[in-house]
Amino acid sequence: MAGPCWRQTRRLGQNGEPFDKLFIGHGRFGQHSNPFLFPRRAAFVTSQKSSLAVLTVGAIGVVYGDIGTSVLYAMKEVFGSGHVPFTPDNVYGILSIFFWTLTVIVSLKYVTLVLRADNHGEGGLIAMLALASTAVQDRPQLRRVLLLVGIFGTSLFYGDGVITPAISVLSAVEGLEVISPTFTRAVIPVTLVILFILFAVQKHGTAGIGKFFGPITIVWFAVLAILGVSQIVTHPEILLAINPYYALTFMWNNPGTTFIILGAVVLCVTGAEALYADLGHFGKKPIRLAWFSVVMPSLVLNYFGQGALLLSNPEAVKNPFYLMAPDWALIPLVGLATLATVIASQALITGAFSVTKQAIQMGYLPRLRIEHTSVRDTGQIYMPFVNWGLFVTIVLAVVMFRSSSNLAAAYGIAVCTDMLITTVLTFYVIRYGWKYPLWLCIAATSVFFAVDFAFFASNLMKLFAGGWFPLVIGGAVFTLMITWKEGRRLLNEKLRVDAIDLPSFLDAVFVSPPQRVEGTAVFMTAEPGIVPNAMLHNLKHNKVLHEQNLFVTVVNHEVPWIGMDKRLQVESLGHDCWQVNVHYGFKNDLDLPRALQQIKNRGCQLEPMTTSYFLSRDTVIPTIGTGMSQWREKLFAQMHHNASGAADFLNLPNNSVVELGSKIEI
Repeated sequence: MAGPCWRQTRRLGQNGEPFDKLFIGHGRFGQHSNPFLFPRRAAFVTSQKSSLAVLTVGAIGVVYGDIGTSVLYAMKEVFGSGHVPFTPDNVYGILSIFFWTLTVIVSLKYVTLVLRADNHGEGGLIAMLALASTAVQDRPQLRRVLLLVGIFGTSLFYGDGVITPAISVLSAVEGLEVISPTFTRAVIPVTLVILFILFAVQKHGTAGIGKFFGPITIVWFAVLAILGVSQIVTHPEILLAINPYYALTFMWNNPGTTFIILGAVVLCVTGAEALYADLGHFGKKPIRLAWFSVVMPSLVLNYFGQGALLLSNPEAVKNPFYLMAPDWALIPLVGLATLATVIASQALITGAFSVTKQAIQMGYLPRLRIEHTSVRDTGQIYMPFVNWGLFVTIVLAVVMFRSSSNLAAAYGIAVCTDMLITTVLTFYVIRYGWKYPLWLCIAATSVFFAVDFAFFASNLMKLFAGGWFPLVIGGAVFTLMITWKEGRRLLNEKLRVDAIDLPSFLDAVFVSPPQRVEGTAVFMTAEPGIVPNAMLHNLKHNKVLHEQNLFVTVVNHEVPWIGMDKRLQVESLGHDCWQVNVHYGFKNDLDLPRALQQIKNRGCQLEPMTTSYFLSRDTVIPTIGTGMSQWREKLFAQMHHNASGAADFLNLPNNSVVELGSKIEI
């Protein structure tokens, strides 16, 4: 839809105020002028703000699980690559690069800068994309480019979502090889069993086990610190590597090698995006407190401990993490590491459900079946298709690559691309959204862009060694998203061309009205002001009209949350007919019957037992000619056919839904 979204008629909000004073929008999504219009949900933040300790523990368990398991493989991959000659100076140089990578990318970029870019309390790439696209909405071409870039970054999340559980769990189970070489053959089967159990329990929700995530992860970070300190005391001089002199000297003396190993160094910051993505669950302060008080010190101590071990025993490079531990602690350490990687994978799987739901509500994916796993927390959801699709692809990755070292070659490209995209979107947010001076915006993001680009360029060298795998996954998801978005646009254009103006149609119908029957009919329509096909079919075949008729359009916005007090926009059409727009943010849960209950105070008596929901079930027919290419039209038609029913998506009662179908050519 182009141009202003709202008609210039007087529509009343819930409290009787003119609705056009509450919403001022352009395009498909509304833009707000009042910061209190879209109240944040952020239940964790608002209901538990007094308990900073609880939130901090939760953040340690959920936010930092991924980056906390990078110690299992990051150092091993740098020195195991064969590109870095083993010398004490090189150990100091690599440790210094690790420390300053954590400092620049995580501490400065994400914790200090990016966390400030909250979209009404929410974070993540989709939230950042919504902020950036809104900031440049007066520049249509730039906005389209940013939307494409942001959606591509979102697509790459699924590539990361496949590699992360695979490499994390596999690297933990590989500790069995350190216990005894006879366990080597068991590594892959045990990994697959653990992954299967992890995905099989998703349908039961994470409420029961989620409360253990924080304490277990705290134990994990404590063990990381203890293992590191136990080695550092043998070579306390290793702490001098904090000095950036060692990193700069290594890079100056080995520029080519530095560029190559950046693809492995980036493994130490995998999971940094989770800092921003989980902003809405915990808030800025707990996330920052957890990083600076627990996570970063533990990681630094462990990496430096691994460096101290390598100074004493260069042969420990085959698995420096596990070889830091005494023999008696190996089995408990493998078990704890496995738990930590499962927690890291759990957080990413939950994130995949949330990102998919947000993409659906923003119109980039077809409807999928969503099951709520908690009666108290609406954010806990389960999506069977996403769950088992991820599992099958992860199994494929484990079987194809067979070791964490091989998977490390596939890891990095998706992560670095997302980090680069986040930096670009941040520039447009602070420049056009926050109106900061150009020089300050460039100064704030140019260093991060240079660092991100260096890591990105280095990881491109791994493209044919496995880096293609997450790119193929991300590219496939991106194709689906763009095809669905464009297909919906073509479908809406076709419907608009054939549409009949609703007010005029009602005036004509009530010149000689059909028989009125008891109850309320709710007709779903893609756009307000047009006659839904379901109504035309109902009048044609049944020749009746209900006592009350609601023409309902669900409108999604580029903001996370829209409160119940701003949910409905109602316009009386006369003859006991109403046009109703129902507004949702991309993180709201859709529950149409609950939202429509508010209309009782606006002249319409809606009774659940006498209300019927009429839906149009359209069949898309691809045609040769204008529109998308033939294969994309066929793909869209198949996606449209396989999309879950609108009744389930809108939480409509099954015994009150009537679906009337039609065929539409695009």
